[in-house]
Amino acid sequence: MILSDPEWQAVMLSLKVSSIAVLFSLPFGILVAWILVRCRFPGKSVLDSIIHLPLVLPPVVVGYLLLIGLGRRGVIGQYLYDWFGFSFAFSWRGAALASAVIAFPLMVRAIRLALEAVDMRLEQAARTLGAGRWRVFFTITLPLTLPGIIVGTVLAFARSLGEFGATITFVSNIPQETRTLPLAMFTLIETPGAEGAAARLCVIAIALALLSLMISEWLARWGRKRMGA
Repeated sequence: MILSDPEWQAVMLSLKVSSIAVLFSLPFGILVAWILVRCRFPGKSVLDSIIHLPLVLPPVVVGYLLLIGLGRRGVIGQYLYDWFGFSFAFSWRGAALASAVIAFPLMVRAIRLALEAVDMRLEQAARTLGAGRWRVFFTITLPLTLPGIIVGTVLAFARSLGEFGATITFVSNIPQETRTLPLAMFTLIETPGAEGAAARLCVIAIALALLSLMISEWLARWGRKRMGA
């Protein structure tokens, strides 16, 4: 299957955007999951609902909120642009942010389920033997949560590859800048005589999604074996 240059650019941009989205959201995903599992505080259910809101909101609504918040003239975005000359809107950085926001609940949910399965008695035993909080977290909690972290990361990556609504609303459909794989397919579907190119990108999208899910399952099994499950 031979792809044209614009098609290759869309595929490579999607891989770039999804990788950066997952890389930068993973530390926050672990932190939020840990807070939701281990902390008790007023408004916890509200925080949980806000974290999972992108799962039920139309992606276009998420993109619109990002635009009015982090656009060049947005509530926060205007200060980023005026002070630092930096803008998320209409750039691949904005596409990565939109993908991260949409995929974040899936990541948090997988990590949270893994954290809930960790036996807290192991952590308490380590604390009684003199280990500090950070040492317990990095030597016991984090390794035991590894299968969930792997699953959450790969699922978030796969979801980022398929992100469309928030991306096109927040950063538009700019060739070589924000035209990821779903946006390229949308463009080709609306272009007369481009059905073949759209079909090729469809096959690639399906292959990438299946590969991500298969890798997720394999890594999860590998992680469970390493943990002795």
